[in-house]
Amino acid sequence: MMKKTSFAGMLAAIAVALGSMAPAVSADGPPKRIVSFNLCADQLLLALADPAQIAGLSPYAVNPLLSVMTERAAAFPRLDWDAESVVNLAPDLVLGGPSHRPIHAMLSAMGIRVVDVALIRNIADARRQAIEVGKLVGHPERGEALARQIEQAEMRLAAMAINPPLTALVIQREGYREGPASLASGMLSIAGLRPPDRTAPGAGGFMAAEQGGFVSLEHLLTNGPDVLVLQDPPREARDQGALFITHPALLTRYGPNRRIDLPERYTLCGGPPLLQGLDYLARAIKALK
Repeated sequence: MMKKTSFAGMLAAIAVALGSMAPAVSADGPPKRIVSFNLCADQLLLALADPAQIAGLSPYAVNPLLSVMTERAAAFPRLDWDAESVVNLAPDLVLGGPSHRPIHAMLSAMGIRVVDVALIRNIADARRQAIEVGKLVGHPERGEALARQIEQAEMRLAAMAINPPLTALVIQREGYREGPASLASGMLSIAGLRPPDRTAPGAGGFMAAEQGGFVSLEHLLTNGPDVLVLQDPPREARDQGALFITHPALLTRYGPNRRIDLPERYTLCGGPPLLQGLDYLARAIKALK
C-alpha cells in the first residue's frame, strides 16, 4: 500500500534533492543574481537593476500583451513554472508574487531569499513599491527617480482631467467589469472618470464586488455610463466573449467620442507599465474631449 506524503515531507524531499544546487547567499552588499518569478517584478527589475544582476525572468516577460518591456526582457533567460528552473540559475534573491506560495515555500526551505512583489491597487502604493524595490536591488536612487516619474505622469493626467467628471466603466470580454478598487479605476478617477453611482435608479447592473463583477449588455445599452473603457477589445466576434464587446448596438451607443481603448498591460502592474499607462490615458482623454 502506497504511503501518503505530507506537503511538509514533499518540501523536505525537494530540498534534499536540490539542496546541492542551492547557492551560498551573502548578506553583504546588493544581490548579485536576481530571479523574477512575477510579471510585475520582471518590469521593475528591468527598470531598476543592473543587467548583470538579472539572472532570469518569468515566462510572461516577453509577452507584448502583458508587458511593456519585452524588447529589453528578450536578452535574459526565462523560467519554467517550477522551483527547479529557479534553483538552476543559482539566485541570491527571488522576486515572486502571492500566487506562487508552494514554490516560494520550496525555495525558502533551501535557504533562498524570496520576496513578494505585491499587486498594486493605487498609484500611491506604486510609488512606494518603486522606492522599496529600488532599495532591495541596491539602487535606491533609481527607485526614487521612478517614483518621481510616476508622480509627474499622474500630475500630467490630472491636468487633462474631464471637469465636471463623467461616469465610466472598464469592461473586458464577456462583460466583466473592473471594480473601483482596481488600478485601472484609480487611473480613470484621476482623469475625471468615475464609476456610476451604485445607489442611483437603474444601477443594479453595476452592483458588484469592489474587485469587479459582470454587467449585462442590456444594462450598458439602457443605463450605461457616459464613457466605456475597453481593455484589449477584440475586433471580430470569434467567440461569445468577443461577441459582447463587438456587438453592433454597443459600438453604436459608444462611438469613438464615448469610448477609450486601454491596453490591459498598462493596468496590471505599477512601475514602468503604470508610467506609460498614465501618459497613454492622458492622450486618450485629450482625444475624447
